[in-house]
Amino acid sequence: MFFHPMDFLIFIAFGISLWAQFRVKGTFKKWSTVPVSSGMNGYDAARRMLDDNGLEDIPIEPVPGVLSDHYDPIKRVVRLSEPVYYESSIAAVSVACHEVGHAIQHKQSYPMLVARHNLFPVVNLTSGVAPLLIIAGLFFQQFTFLLGLGIIFFSAAVVFQLITLPVEFNASSRARDAMVMNGYISNDEERGVAKVLNAAALTYVAAALISLLELLKYIMIFNNRSND
Repeated sequence: MFFHPMDFLIFIAFGISLWAQFRVKGTFKKWSTVPVSSGMNGYDAARRMLDDNGLEDIPIEPVPGVLSDHYDPIKRVVRLSEPVYYESSIAAVSVACHEVGHAIQHKQSYPMLVARHNLFPVVNLTSGVAPLLIIAGLFFQQFTFLLGLGIIFFSAAVVFQLITLPVEFNASSRARDAMVMNGYISNDEERGVAKVLNAAALTYVAAALISLLELLKYIMIFNNRSND
């Protein structure tokens, strides 16, 4: 079966994902032109937020690219894209503080972050094998067990993406609270911060939705074959 009723929903989810990616780039670009009243750039905000939370030992490094910002939990370093690192804008400060939010999660052993870290080696192992098993199971109906095994492996990736959602939302919440409380932004600027962080979060929601719908599709196919 090359077409399944779930494919329509998956197609819609892909559309949402493309729109989310377009939106996050557009939102970041828009608020990159709006200076932050405190005059802080991304590095300043990240450094201060780290220090305020007892993370003076964590360095901040600039990296090439746009929206390539991330926290490396293995090397314990915050990496900010050059526009975020150097610029003094609402977008830059928002993204920088969001990444520091992950560093704080790491320090406090935030349960969902711990769960994601523990699951990562499993997903890293199964994610490359799952598509091959699923494809083999779909094309060769006599090997339905391969589809079942692929579903189990693929489920790990779906769980990983679902766990990522509260991790990202929590990091954004920590960032917004710190930015307002410590004067990185004014109350009037919180609206811009919310738009930047919410746009970024939507990309994770869309990705999780696609994976969840695909998993449901494979489960439905497996159940139909098992009942034949």
